[in-house]
Amino acid sequence: MRPSGIGGQAVLEGIMMRNKDKYSVAVRKPDNNIEVMVDEYKGITSGKKIISLPFIRGIFNFIDSMILGIKTLTYSAQFYEDEDVQESKADKVADKVFKEKAEDALMTLTMILSFVFAIVLFVVVPSVASDLIKKFFHIVSPTFLSIIEGVLRILIFIGYIVAISFMDDIKRTFMYHGAEHKCINCIENGYELNVENVMKSSRYHKRCGTSFIFMVMFISIIFFIFINVSNPIIKVIVRLLLIPVIAGVSYEFIKLAGRSESKIVDILSKPGMALQKITTREPTEDMVEVAIKAVSAVFDWEAYIKEADTENNKEKTDAVNDAADDNGNGDS
Repeated sequence: MRPSGIGGQAVLEGIMMRNKDKYSVAVRKPDNNIEVMVDEYKGITSGKKIISLPFIRGIFNFIDSMILGIKTLTYSAQFYEDEDVQESKADKVADKVFKEKAEDALMTLTMILSFVFAIVLFVVVPSVASDLIKKFFHIVSPTFLSIIEGVLRILIFIGYIVAISFMDDIKRTFMYHGAEHKCINCIENGYELNVENVMKSSRYHKRCGTSFIFMVMFISIIFFIFINVSNPIIKVIVRLLLIPVIAGVSYEFIKLAGRSESKIVDILSKPGMALQKITTREPTEDMVEVAIKAVSAVFDWEAYIKEADTENNKEKTDAVNDAADDNGNGDS
């Protein structure tokens, strides 16, 4: 298995796929045709060496992923807007105030609200809950409390994704998520990118957003064991300040996991992979067709497989030659 470096996400009835600065969005429209859009997104890390350093780059890559994710999700949603629904007063006000930048303003507001929601649900709630448990059960061990808080955070996350997985739109999004993973696994394992091969491929991948989020929560437990604050308000502030650091460490692990065959890395990747059983579903063939279109628009998978085969053949030849040299030295 050879890492391709490409990645993406599911959008509404489609797939976004990114390869370096180039990305595509393939959407199955209501008329059943597939619309493919290709564009560039350099991101805030482009051309800046300082924020491209290990551990630092993870923070900005996460922000880039959020920006591009919301942007492409908004793009896919436009194909399913109800034309009969009149523009709301809020939309009219936004258009007047921000004019041509109304869409960017809405995207920024969506990002802020999403971030605040995530902070409240996954930082504030577990922290407050652990303090209540501390008082109720008279727990004095800071280490034990940090573990309880971390476990609560993970349970809330699992409960959240299980709850939303019952929504019809989310179910289909998770199926497209599975199609995205299957396409990447197909080409990274050296198979031609077609519907038959993709359907046979695994829907689980180490380099996944689900695994990243779980790793953030797991590493946060380790950080918070060693950084204890008794004051509830200051504790939440410290938790917030440490999020970028934890995100940077988690990014490096996910990046390593995507190209490593280490057993230790495999074991540490297991929980995140297990969660993908919820956030990915087996796609239909028509969903796979959309995913293939998205991949093919930004990634020359034929050249990639050919290059991988050449490298594998070279490695095999070198191994045979080394073995022959060893035998020759032994005979002499």
